[in-house]
Amino acid sequence: MRRARAPAYGRIAGVDAQRPGPFRRPTPQEVAAAAGRGLADVIGPGLRVLFCGFNPGLYSAAVGLPFARRGSRFWPALHGGGFTDRELRPWESDELLRQGLGITSLSNRATARADELTSAELVAGVTGLAVKAERYRPRWVAILGVTAYRIAFVRPKAGLGPQPDRLGPARVWVLPNPSGLNAHFPLPALTAEFARLRRELDPG
Repeated sequence: MRRARAPAYGRIAGVDAQRPGPFRRPTPQEVAAAAGRGLADVIGPGLRVLFCGFNPGLYSAAVGLPFARRGSRFWPALHGGGFTDRELRPWESDELLRQGLGITSLSNRATARADELTSAELVAGVTGLAVKAERYRPRWVAILGVTAYRIAFVRPKAGLGPQPDRLGPARVWVLPNPSGLNAHFPLPALTAEFARLRRELDPG
């Protein structure tokens, strides 16, 4: 399994993102400076699920870790949905991979808000995602956000749950965006949607 090298920021800021452990909270200036920066995928062969977000947020890009902002709902939804036996932390990428789970994004350009991405970027991101799915062969690719899926896959009426598309050998499932800005899905509802996918993986 592969975890790509973290951006240099973590080392410059006194945070070694290659090792488990907490990280120093970046300053507002450091967060702003992360605009346009990429974030390493957490990915490896034969994953159960490769979770795919819109793009990295500025905070995550600043510290070099996915869903790193305190209060991120991705990690509690992942645990509450039954994917992990405890709530993992953003720096526990190796443990995430051991549990057959990975993280990537449609666009690797960090922005303050997902709506700063263009439709063309999201559509183009599907090609790169398909290449990753073909190479690493996850069972499912879970798109985190129905709006992103509708735009990127040009399916304007799509809803949550399983989709007709395939990416390489992987089937596609759409989950709600775990961003705290997604007021339509409070944490219990978000967790329930994660649990739907987990039951599909492990029906017993």
